Amino acid sequence: MERITARYYIETPFEVERAAAVLAGEQSSGTFVAVPGETEELKQRFAARIETINHLETVSEPAIPGAKASSGKYNRAEVEVSWSVENFGYNLPAMVSTLQGNLYEITQFTGLKLMDLEVPPSFGDHFKGPRFGIAGCRKLTGVQDRPLIGTIIKPSIGLTPQQTADMVKVLAEAGIDFIKDDELLVSSANSSFEERLEAVMRVINIHADKTGKRVMYAINISDEVDTMLRRYEKVVASGNTCAMVSINSVGLSGVKKVCDQGELAIHGHRNGWGMLNRHPLLGIEFPAYQKIWRLAGVDQLHVNGIQNKFWESDDSVVRSIEACLKPMLGGYSILPVVSSGQWGGQAPETYRRTQTTDLLYMAGGGIMAHPDGPAGGVVALNQAWEAAVAGLSVEAAAQRYPEFGNSVKKFGSN
Repeated sequence: MERITARYYIETPFEVERAAAVLAGEQSSGTFVAVPGETEELKQRFAARIETINHLETVSEPAIPGAKASSGKYNRAEVEVSWSVENFGYNLPAMVSTLQGNLYEITQFTGLKLMDLEVPPSFGDHFKGPRFGIAGCRKLTGVQDRPLIGTIIKPSIGLTPQQTADMVKVLAEAGIDFIKDDELLVSSANSSFEERLEAVMRVINIHADKTGKRVMYAINISDEVDTMLRRYEKVVASGNTCAMVSINSVGLSGVKKVCDQGELAIHGHRNGWGMLNRHPLLGIEFPAYQKIWRLAGVDQLHVNGIQNKFWESDDSVVRSIEACLKPMLGGYSILPVVSSGQWGGQAPETYRRTQTTDLLYMAGGGIMAHPDGPAGGVVALNQAWEAAVAGLSVEAAAQRYPEFGNSVKKFGSN
């Protein structure tokens, strides 16, 4: 039978082999003590299997609470464990419960993080994956050979539908490719989902009729599943091409249900990501995380940004972009969404380190607070990426492009 393999970074006060055996047993056919029904035949078919162990460093302080080390030493290692697909079939929640379930609570571990996972080719027959991905999002926006340039409606919450629509009109006329709601806004006291959708799409449709360019608007539909599906239908009927879902809040089955409708590009917002990842020895690493959401069908996924305003390092952001761009199951394409304190000044370093323009590059203040207004902000971001691909430095680009030069004056010292 085909197997799924997961790679973990672990820390334990016990022998690594012993701790790995506990993980494999607890997450398959075993428990803390031998039970009569766990026959050799059963174990041969359903028990998890330890594939590899790579011993790393030893430390004197535990990363998180767990069993105390009598020796005062805690051993770290990379461990690969595999499970037969028979254990859970093609059931994503059951798979995640296996790969990320009670093992985080096992006392033998003072650190454990799921680093990556590999699924067999048959998953491609059972999961359609992203319906649009990179190529589809480019087709929907008409953008080729450069990043999609996007922004976020700010203030995050508090604007009326008409105020939001007025802002969208300015941005559309400025040449923006993509606009999204902030994750904090779905349907508020002064901006119901229905009224905001109607007001914004009136502007986008008029602009599309006039210019031929349809701005992609990721309106936030996050809610209970039935409500999301009703909203999804309204988004489709409005002529829009995209919807946003807060994937950690909605959950795997809810997101997959939305993605399975297949008519809209789904913008996956990962708010809450720090809770899952920020500790170096607890949670899940992005390569594993993005594969789960690719299987669910998300088309776009946040990866943070170079020189961002959050805690994540540039190295981590680069690894996340590379993970999204790595082929999966013969073509499960997902568009990396670069955001968090971005303006054009980070474009040269982003391109130097990733060598790709297959990005949705989002700037909030970098567009809205540009000295020449939002139009200047959009122009400056396009100039920044033109310069980045040409190999120009920020300084050289500022000399060549007036709007980008004004960005440097405004944001360069921040």
